[in-house]
Amino acid sequence: MTETTTGPLGEVLHDGERTGLRYVRLLHHSPEKVWRALTETDGLRHWFPADIVGERVAGARLSLPFWPEGLELASTAEAIEDMGVDPGDYVSEGELRVWDPPRTFELTWGMDGREDLTDLLRFELEPTEDGTRLTFTTWLGGPTGNTDTAVGWHVCLDELADLLDDGPTTLTPETSALLVQRVKDRTDALRPKYAALIAT
Repeated sequence: MTETTTGPLGEVLHDGERTGLRYVRLLHHSPEKVWRALTETDGLRHWFPADIVGERVAGARLSLPFWPEGLELASTAEAIEDMGVDPGDYVSEGELRVWDPPRTFELTWGMDGREDLTDLLRFELEPTEDGTRLTFTTWLGGPTGNTDTAVGWHVCLDELADLLDDGPTTLTPETSALLVQRVKDRTDALRPKYAALIAT
């Protein structure tokens, strides 16, 4: 049975030995627009740490090459180095589990074929009167109590909302540096809040 710890930042989920995170965002945009931002390279580039490359059909194998900014920010860079691989050359692998546009998008995201480093990501979209209710749930393959992962997904979803509200930013070295700094600032502000949430 799944137990849930609920707070304003989201939820920490426990199911036996597994730990998960669930976030809900109310977005003032149509499900179709949100879906494109969640699944297409032009949208992913502005909020997700990596591209998602592969056929859009359930069961398809996926490649997830990190964006340069995503790699700079990802806490997984250290884990990649621990495997003896240059993070700049590393491409994660995954599988598309559910593809039901514009309602449900579920995939795995793994490293080096290791189950302990493979996460499950599920995005569910429900239309509302003024937009879309997005529910994002991830079950973590890594250690439980991962504050940085919780903060990272919160900030990614903030960036998604910014993209939808304000449109894409032209990425230059200067704007990329500003993006990295903005994400770092948000991360620093959220880390103690998530540490307390996960500890409950």
